[in-house]
Amino acid sequence: MLSDKIANIPPFYVMEVLERAQELEEQGKSIIHLEIGEPDFATAAHICEAAKTAICTGGIKYTHSQGLIELRQAISRNYSERFGVDVSPDRIIVTSGTSPAMLLLFIALIDPGDEIIMSNPHYACYPNFVVTAGGVPDFIYTKEENGFMLEPQEVAAHIKTATKAILINSPSNPTGHVMSGQTLHRLTEIAADVPIISDEIYQGLVYEGEDHTILEYTDNAFVLNGFSKLYAMTGWRLGYLIAPKEHIRTLQKLQQNLFISTSSIVQHAGIAALEGPREHIKEMVKTYDKRRTYLIKRLKDIGFGISIEPQGAYYVLADARKFGTDSLEMSRKILEDIGVAITPGIDFGLGAEGYLRFSYANSLENIEEGMDRLEMYLGKQ
Repeated sequence: MLSDKIANIPPFYVMEVLERAQELEEQGKSIIHLEIGEPDFATAAHICEAAKTAICTGGIKYTHSQGLIELRQAISRNYSERFGVDVSPDRIIVTSGTSPAMLLLFIALIDPGDEIIMSNPHYACYPNFVVTAGGVPDFIYTKEENGFMLEPQEVAAHIKTATKAILINSPSNPTGHVMSGQTLHRLTEIAADVPIISDEIYQGLVYEGEDHTILEYTDNAFVLNGFSKLYAMTGWRLGYLIAPKEHIRTLQKLQQNLFISTSSIVQHAGIAALEGPREHIKEMVKTYDKRRTYLIKRLKDIGFGISIEPQGAYYVLADARKFGTDSLEMSRKILEDIGVAITPGIDFGLGAEGYLRFSYANSLENIEEGMDRLEMYLGKQ
């Protein structure tokens, strides 16, 4: 018999949409992918070359369980140069993507019944990680007119004895909104002795306002980050966890037992990503911004509600209640009928039901085609 807490975990609906879309493509149907959060850009050549060199020169062994010191030093320099914060390399654990980093963190942090404060809507997998570790998600239902962001005063009202941490995500998935430095600072003030878990995987993909890290405002924080989004390295599976020094030994022992170490080849690629040219990233961000502007206008023209325009990541969470209240059924019908793959809002919690998430990690040509199909289809409803 499987554990009830595992057997009852809901599916990751965006993956189910993607998998069904791929089945339809295999049948010869034209599909416009606006569901998956994966860059459509190729990994830069110098990063690929670093991986090839590692293979050819023997860089294919186990590494230190926390990761190659050269990579951890590069991550440390990156935070110092971009945000002026001091992150010692011995506070970093390199992982096979940010999901393993979350697994390590929640297993280490949570005792049965401990609560993790998080927003609703939220990244789909957050509650499932917490529940798997024996914890309880403590949802704060956020408001669209505030960009679906956690308000410090509401967080303060939720903090209690059982609270183990506050989980934030900026730039955000699924909303694309970016927390201001003032909001981050205020959260650290009200959190007192409660640590903040900051998922910063979309860091660098900011089109309006300023990019921040929680480490600018407190050391009582755990940072999740990686290479998938900004460096177009989703399939490489390379992430990292930054933690207070007093917790590193526990996290390191978990890493040793669960994963041994992260792929040495991929770590060499990560060093090249951080230390190599960055012009391709600037061009990628400019391209995303053009797509963002276009997609928002088209969605509004079609009749979707967007109260506050997203400023980061590559998502738009649009109010689709004009067209129906069951987001899963809406996304299913749109995919089957016109071949446009969109993520149902329910994937991100009850706070996003009636909404649809659109990803603009696809070409402007494909986005235009997707909007044309959607406009014609919804106009006939």
